[in-house]
This record gives sequence, C-alpha cells and structure tokens, in this order.
Amino acid sequence: MKRGWPRSLQGRMVLILVVGVLASQLLTSSIWYEVRQTQVLEIPLRLLAERLGDVWRVAHDQPAQLPALLDGMESSRWHRLASAPAAGNPVEPALERLLQELLAARTEGPAPVRLLRLDIIDSEGHAGGAPLLLRGAPARVRTQVELTLPDGRPLYLEAVEDQGWRNASIGSLVFDFILRIYLLRSIAVVLIALLAVRLALRPLKQMAAAAQALGQDIHRPPLSLDGPQEVRQAAQAFNAMQRRLIDSIAERTRFFAAVSHDLRTPITRLRLRTELLPDESLRQRFRGDLEHMEEMVSASLDFLRSGELEDAREPVDIDALLMALQADFEDLGGEVNVNGHALPYSAHPSGLRRCLQNLLENAWRHAPGPVDIEVRDTPDRLRIQVADRGPGIDPEHLQRVLEPFYQADPSRSGGGHGLGLSIAASIASAHGGSLKLGPRIGGGLLVTLDLPRPFGKR
Repeated sequence: MKRGWPRSLQGRMVLILVVGVLASQLLTSSIWYEVRQTQVLEIPLRLLAERLGDVWRVAHDQPAQLPALLDGMESSRWHRLASAPAAGNPVEPALERLLQELLAARTEGPAPVRLLRLDIIDSEGHAGGAPLLLRGAPARVRTQVELTLPDGRPLYLEAVEDQGWRNASIGSLVFDFILRIYLLRSIAVVLIALLAVRLALRPLKQMAAAAQALGQDIHRPPLSLDGPQEVRQAAQAFNAMQRRLIDSIAERTRFFAAVSHDLRTPITRLRLRTELLPDESLRQRFRGDLEHMEEMVSASLDFLRSGELEDAREPVDIDALLMALQADFEDLGGEVNVNGHALPYSAHPSGLRRCLQNLLENAWRHAPGPVDIEVRDTPDRLRIQVADRGPGIDPEHLQRVLEPFYQADPSRSGGGHGLGLSIAASIASAHGGSLKLGPRIGGGLLVTLDLPRPFGKR
C-alpha cells in the first residue's frame, strides 16, 4: 500500500477527481495572464483609436488645420515620428483588428491604420512584458502606428497610455485567484464527488456485505437486481454463484446420505454373519468394529450437515438454553456450573444448542471433575467459555483438533471420532463467530465461543 493512497475505493475515486480537476485548472491558469493582458491593452487602444479618429477627421474635413492639431497634441506621451519605426516584436493580429474596428467606428468608413509596434513598459519606459504583468506592477502601453491620411500620405505616430484598470498587489490577486478558482472549486468538487461516489458505490458496498454474510448464511436472500447495468450484472453473477453453492452443498449431502444409507445394508449383513461365528471373543471384536463403522458414517453425515443451518434466526434465551443443557448433563451424572447471564441472542436455535452441547460433551468426556461455564455479554459480543479440569491439549494440537477426524490422543478419545469440536467450530462460523481453544489456568482446557451481536443489538 503506497503512502497517501486511500484504502477505500471511495477515497481513491474522490482523490482522482480532485487531482484531475486541479491539474486541468492548473493547465488553464494561462487564462489569468490573458485576462490581465487584455485589461492592460484594451483601454489604451481605445484611447489611441479616439485620437487617431480626431486626426483623420481634421485631415479629411480641414486639411489646413492638421499641422496645428498635431503640434497641439505633441507631448511626451504623444508625438510624431519622422519616418517608419524599426520593426519590433510581431504584433498580434487580433490587437491590430481591434484598433482598426475602433477607428472604423469613429471615421464611419475604412480604417487606414496599421499597428506597427506594441510594447508593455514600466513607469521608466523599459519593456516589461509578461514578467511585469505577473509582478502586478503599474504598466503602460507604448504603441507605434501608421495612419494613412485622406490625401494618401502616411503619418507615423507614437503614443504611451497607462493601463486601463485599477492596479492591485500581486499578492491580493494571487490570493483571490487561489481562493475562488482552487479552494472553493476544490471544496465544491469534493462535496459533489463524495455524493456521487457514495451513490455509485452503494451497490458495491451492498454486494461486499452480501459476500461477507454469505459465509455465515448460505441461504440468505439473493441480491436485488437494481442499479447501473454493471452492478446488475455483478449481482446476477453473485446470485448465480450462491445458487450453485447451495445446490452443490445439497448435492454433496444427498450423495453422502445415499452412501451412508447404502453402507448400512452391508453392515447389517455383516452383523448377521458375525452372529454365526463360533468364537465368542471373535464375535465381540467384529461387533465393536461394525458399531465403530456405523458411528463413523453417522458422525460424518452429521458433520456435513453442521454447516447447513436451515432454520431461520430468532431470539434465543441463552440463560434458558444453558439451564436446559445443565439439567441434561446432571441427569447423566455430570456436574455443570453456570456463571453469568446473557440477554436473548439472534441465532439458529438448533445449531446453537448443538454447538454448546458438543462443547459440554467434549469437556465431560475428557474431564473427571465439574465443567464450568462462564457467560459474558456485551453490547457487541456474546462470549461463552466452557472450562474443564481434564488433561488439556498440547499447544501444537490446539488448532488441529478443530479439523475433522483429528484426534490429539486417540487413546483418550472416549469413543469419539474427532468431529465434535469441528462441528461446533462450523456452527460458530455460520453465526459469524469463532471458536478458540487454550489452556485453563490451573490445568485443563478452556474453549471460548465468541459470537458477534449484529450492529451492537442486544
């Protein structure tokens, strides 16, 4: 995971959108320079067109008054040139067209003017250009033009005009630019992106929650087929996968049930033939082997069915369930102590009962003393601990005993087949919980059934 890269898809999409908008805005920041340049040049060109229009009208209507007019207009910012000026930087055609249009509007005829040179200068007359505009310093515009008089003679003029807008510090301009163009726009983009991404990703979050719930309840309702086309297609594929899993598990259970049923027939025949054996000790050994075979077949079928909790979830009275199991084991001669209380828990009733019963049977089978049950109930979890004073389990076997048919010490199995804890673990997993084994302080085994309460409900 790269540092700074969000972990969630929503965060990544929002980050991509914001960075993309800021990058595009950065690339278009030249607009700011163009706007400033236009503000600096437009008013001086309009003033120049007005003066040129006065000169051209006098030259057209009263040619004799033209020298006096030009002498009167002569100043440090407006004067005639004796000849055509030296060529400077190329003038933008758009600026020359603007000057011609302005002059044509004043003379009500053709615009006999050429914009020969245009420079942006500072207060001391030095050319500044883009650096001067970016610094925000006061700027002037120096223009050199060629005006064709009505008699066909060219008139070369040079004019200097101040910028046509209020000068502001570059700091205030940059602050205003960043505030309005970047900050406010970024906030707006983030808010819109969060809303849009949240709406777009809602079906994906529902699908993720459904995939997580599928491991707890294979028979959960299928996903609704709404939202964008891609989401509907993914939901259809998810529902088809769920249906195939259900069918596969059901087919596997039916197949094993059929095999189990078919195996009981030869086992029964073997029992009948065993009774015909003359040796009593041999008959006893055969009987034990056949009973063991039948128990293994039944236990295997029970294990396959342990993950299929077909009954619906409903509130289960945990205290009443533990008291009932306590009474059952006391009837068999066992001793069970229950400490703590719990509020009702939403579970598959038969599955939860079987899980706790297997834990008690495992403790009672391997421990000569009493079995202690500790109940801890919190708003978000229900924890039930079953502890005994038996020999315990070596650390290297603690996880493997949850595997089907695994026995840490077959000589102390007590007639079991290594499926009790496996079935209990499968039922715990189907409820979204877990089963953990560990040593008990003072000796023995401590089994913890940890079950989550959905959304902290009690």
